[in-house]
Amino acid sequence: MIQLQTKLKVSDNSGAKIVKCIKTLGGFKKKSNTLGDIVLVSVLQLRNKAKITSKVRKGELYKAVLIRSKKKSQKFDGSTCKFNENSVFLLNKQGKPIATRIIGPVTKNLKNSNFSKFLNLATGIA
Repeated sequence: MIQLQTKLKVSDNSGAKIVKCIKTLGGFKKKSNTLGDIVLVSVLQLRNKAKITSKVRKGELYKAVLIRSKKKSQKFDGSTCKFNENSVFLLNKQGKPIATRIIGPVTKNLKNSNFSKFLNLATGIA
């Protein structure tokens, strides 16, 4: 469950390393998010090698999709899925990904939502 002021890792090659959740999108008085939800984030830290050539800037606001969470999520077949970190990938204003690659596994929950085309960018599916 991702709430306000939660620090998240960025799992793409956009240049950001750590972001902070500012707002949860998708409902009135929505307190927490699950996998596949969109959040509004602010960039806190950039990667060292990508500071000069990064596609994002520190302090700017972006939309992001939650792809990994420490909270257990149950699949339709009864199995559970849990990761070691809370992770997102960044979107631009039009809803397209800023990066060209998603690092690490992504859950199949994104396949059922509107982000099925982003599964091709991921290295693995859990």
